[in-house]
Amino acid sequence: MSANPLANKAAPGIPYFTPEQTIPSGTALDPQPDNKPIPKLYTPLKLRGLTMQNRIMLSPLCQYSAENGHQTAWHMAHLGGIISRGPGLAIVEATAVVPEGRITPEDCGLWQDSQIEAMKKIVDFAHSQNQKIGIQLAHAGRKASTVAPWISMGAVATEDINGWPDNIKAPSAIPYSHRLGNPKEMTLQDIEDLKTAWAAATKRALAAGFDTIEIHNAHGYLLHSFVSPASNHRTDQYGGSFENRIRLSLEIVDITRSIIPKDMPLLFRISASDWLDTNPEYKGESWTINDTIKLAKILEQRGVDLIDVSSAGLSPMQKITTGPGYQVPFAKAIKKALGPNSTLKVGAVGSILTGKQAQAIVSGKGEEARGEEEVDVAVVGRMFQKNPALVWTWAEELGVSINVANQIRWGFGGRPGAHFENPKEK
Repeated sequence: MSANPLANKAAPGIPYFTPEQTIPSGTALDPQPDNKPIPKLYTPLKLRGLTMQNRIMLSPLCQYSAENGHQTAWHMAHLGGIISRGPGLAIVEATAVVPEGRITPEDCGLWQDSQIEAMKKIVDFAHSQNQKIGIQLAHAGRKASTVAPWISMGAVATEDINGWPDNIKAPSAIPYSHRLGNPKEMTLQDIEDLKTAWAAATKRALAAGFDTIEIHNAHGYLLHSFVSPASNHRTDQYGGSFENRIRLSLEIVDITRSIIPKDMPLLFRISASDWLDTNPEYKGESWTINDTIKLAKILEQRGVDLIDVSSAGLSPMQKITTGPGYQVPFAKAIKKALGPNSTLKVGAVGSILTGKQAQAIVSGKGEEARGEEEVDVAVVGRMFQKNPALVWTWAEELGVSINVANQIRWGFGGRPGAHFENPKEK
């Protein structure tokens, strides 16, 4: 007997009822109603066994709203509204692999099994919407045990407010600034313990059902502080030469890749530059775009599928030239250096504010492209905080017709089997 075509079908494999989304929100109609070509920003991208329906990725956004590492209802509200409206991939905020690896006491964690359940609820919701979701695993290093940024930028979280100022770890005993705590130089045993914890957190992420994992190697946190000579003054196998300084990052890549399924993509966020070579008052060595290009080529060989290119965060002496898309040239330089035969995808992030700008960046065409080289993904953070329906808003801006979640679509004139039509077409 055939199913009743009037039934409101349930999303499969979800422990509660929610209507099935056969086509993920954010998918461009193909062909478009006006038969115009689909802009690259709204074309699919395949990363191993994961297919993004568009090239707009939700950047990890710290919310400082967890309770002892456990996500709360805030995280479901924050992520759910965005995910249901269709970014090609959403990445959950920096999640600490050990308690002392949190930026603040209110950061998310995956250092114990009890933290899986809340994560799984968000993953289940994403999957109920036929959407893809990943998680960024992290260790804050010498920038740990601070307070939420709306309380104070860079103030130490003391023990009376659940901080751990006497247990901050870093490659070398060099504080980030005079306001933050003095870190302890990690021993070789500390490094081995970190790798063990990272492996355990990766397994918990898989238990929660995430579709991909991103390694946080940016913004002055632990792995970034290992690769940069400005913060790593070690004299053992984890310090000194370029090869030694990147050793821990590569070990973390190898550990993660060995645990996750072969068809699961692995992402890697990096600060492409410390922005110290632009400050004439800074006299030492630092991490530069040339170092990042060199590392990117190695990461491709180690099984990384996408490099998420940010910058800065290592030192208060950084001298940054900001503005719309100010980090995009780093991503384009990496993409160009990798060459046309590279399998490593490149994402650009930072002050991507409009759909027109995002399309120019990924296509390499237009006044806002910041270079002729194409990149693969526009990684967007704050604009999603402002507008969870950003994928839809940018589609309207670019004149693209997309699919929208059934519960939202019908109120805009949709009928069973219909799609959202761009108002510009009417």
